[in-house]
Order: sequence, then structure tokens, then C-alpha cells
Amino acid sequence: MKLSLNNTGDFSRWLNCADKKELCYAIRYFCEDADAEEQSALRLSANRLQQKYYGKRIYFRGLLEFSSCCKNNCYYCGLRKSNGSATRYRLTGKEILDCCQAGYLLGFRTFVLQSGEDRYFTDARLCCIVSAIKERFPDCAVTLSVGERSRESYQALFASGADRYLLRHETADEEHYGKLHPKELSLQNRKRCLYTLKDIGYQVGAGFMVDSPYQTYETLAEDFLFLRELEPHMIGIGPFIPHKDTRFAGFYHPSSQHTLILLSLIRIMLPKVLLPATTALSTVDPLGREKGLKAGANVVMPNLSPAAHRKDYAIYDNKVYTGEEAAEGLSCLSHQIVSAGFTPDFSRGDYIDLQKESRSK
Repeated sequence: MKLSLNNTGDFSRWLNCADKKELCYAIRYFCEDADAEEQSALRLSANRLQQKYYGKRIYFRGLLEFSSCCKNNCYYCGLRKSNGSATRYRLTGKEILDCCQAGYLLGFRTFVLQSGEDRYFTDARLCCIVSAIKERFPDCAVTLSVGERSRESYQALFASGADRYLLRHETADEEHYGKLHPKELSLQNRKRCLYTLKDIGYQVGAGFMVDSPYQTYETLAEDFLFLRELEPHMIGIGPFIPHKDTRFAGFYHPSSQHTLILLSLIRIMLPKVLLPATTALSTVDPLGREKGLKAGANVVMPNLSPAAHRKDYAIYDNKVYTGEEAAEGLSCLSHQIVSAGFTPDFSRGDYIDLQKESRSK
């Protein structure tokens, strides 16, 4: 079986109809067998689809990592509850608003509030924070990434003004999920949360780790099948990077290669999706962000968290901190994006179909 990229539309339709065996073959082919010309054609096809729907725009999100406390014990995460070496912190509501204020003055119109699953942040506390952000910055989008919660909780946060929710499923294969998470966490519940969020009306983001322990081409094919069924508005993938205080310490030396291939395949399969070039990609490859954008990604998320706490949100080792949250750093990042042939965009940057709905009203 020879995969052809002569017609991007044909290949996109094939990916959207392929069964697990065919998806497994396609992923394996591009990761192991495709030559340099085919790899280049894959990136070009993904980039053309990105530009078909979003032009050359690269959307900026301001990331706030507001708590490193977590009740879970995910085997791969440096913030896991049982890691006694982790530095724990929580930002106050005022500190979060101050970060948003600084980001707003720099031009950001989307704020991504991310934390461990911290019991301190009850619905009442989180709703108060979201409402305050929306009241002060009504032209901005608020994205939450705070883990698994009840439908009632998600509904309350949506009513308080949250626009988007990121919840990476990490792997869509049951057996694989069990090798990465303790028994009290289940893939079934994670999927339930994602479908609930979409049903409520959020712009929803899912995603998975690339080259995680025990991952196979078969488990990756399951990820593609699940994403194809869910049709999320956003998909976040990045290379698995081991953390020294977990059972996977020193598991392997991560690279960007497979992540870049999968970014392109996801863009071709779901061409309208918002696709970040993640911090993890930049951590394993100094040119990872630029390569990611050329492979089909169209979102970057500079860190707006207080400088004193950035190193404390250590979900993996050697996380890069580049100073891009400062005006001078943002100018440099914007210049890099322009030099790569793209256009920095600090707007809300909604999913393309929702942008069209907004313009038609």
C-alpha cells in the first residue's frame, strides 16, 4: 500500500474514512518509511490546509499556571500528589487578575488558566475568578484547563463566562491508559468529561502525549479514531518528556520528530482544528516551535505566570523559559513568526466556524 499526497483533499478524506488498521499503517509509514520528499510533502499539505481556513495567522494565548497542587497521582507527572519534592503554590484571585492585566496590555485577548486538579479551587472560587476576568476584560476569551469535574461544575463555570476547556485525554487506548494512571482514574470518565464539555457549549480541546511509555502505532490509531469521533475545536499534542521524580525517570531521550509528523496528520484529518506548537516541543528542540508551525500548528502560548513560580509548575524536566512574556520577548517571538512566513495574531482566535458565526450576527 503506497500513500499518495498528490491530492491533499483525497488524502484528508482517506484519513477520515480509514479504519484502525489503515490509520496504524499511515502513522507507521510516515514515522518509519517515508523519505525526505514525502515528509516534506506531508508538511506542505498540512500547511496548505491550515492556510485555507486560517490564512497565515498564528494565534497567541496568554498562559497562566495558577496552581501546582494536584490530588491525582498520574505516573508520568512531576506534579503528582505523591511527589514530595515538588514545590507547591497557588495564585490568589488578585494575582491571576494582575497577570491578565499585564497580558492585556501586551495585546493578549485569550487567557488560558491551567492548574493541577486542586481541591482548593472549588466551583465558587473558580467561578468568581472567571467572572472577574470577563467583567474586567469583556473582549477576551477565557480557557480553563483544570481537569476532570462534574457536569454541574462545568455548567457553572460556563455560566460564569468560561469560553473554552482543555482536557487532554493522553491516550484513547484503555490498556495504555491504565499503564499511565492509577486505578482511580479512568479513560471512560475522561471521555465522558470531554463529551459533556462539548454538549454544554464549550470550545473543547483534547490531545495526547507522543512517544509516551508503552505507546504503539496501534494506540496512536486509537487516538486518531477518538479525535475523529469527538471533533474537538483544539488538539494539543507534544513529546513525552520524563520527570526525574516519577517511575518513568530517564525513560528515553525525547525528540520532536514524531510530534511533527502527527501534527501534520492531525491537521490533514481535521483541517479546521486549532493546533498549538507546544512548550514541550520547544523544550526538546530549539527550533521546535518554528518546525511545528510549518507542520500545521497555528497557536502559541507564551507564559504570563509570575516569574517566581514558573519553574515550580514542573510537569516534566527541563521545561524551557524564554522570557517571551515580556514585551521585548514577545517582539522577538513575533519577529520569528514573521520570518517563518506567518502573521502574529493576538485576537481571541476562535475556531474558524465560530468566527464565521460571530461575523454573521
